[in-house]
Amino acid sequence: MRTLLCGGLLTVLALCAVAADATATGKWSGSFNMSGPDGNKESTAVLMLKQDGGAITGSVGPNEGEQFPIKAGKIEGAKISLDVDHEGQTVKFALVLAGDRITGDANLSGDGKMTAKIDVTRSK
Repeated sequence: MRTLLCGGLLTVLALCAVAADATATGKWSGSFNMSGPDGNKESTAVLMLKQDGGAITGSVGPNEGEQFPIKAGKIEGAKISLDVDHEGQTVKFALVLAGDRITGDANLSGDGKMTAKIDVTRSK
């Protein structure tokens, strides 16, 4: 019984250590699929993120050469929220970090409402 209890405790501690190491810092790339008044458009996404505690800084764009700065970013648990300045308008991202993958939604209100689904993985 004692061996079983020790084994269970070690498993829980290992899982906690893995969760504590989860960080949004890094380069992320994948898909950015938009829906708007002009129809649907598939594109790419590259996120360059730096996590410092609960704060997220960096930039977001369709590729490494075209990036837009994060005006405000935070992470709470696995939930990431970003406000990104895109040509004078703000794109709001509601994302979820799960290991080496970030998924979620982006919304832009302005001249025409645009929504997007984002699915990126950490670049090695």
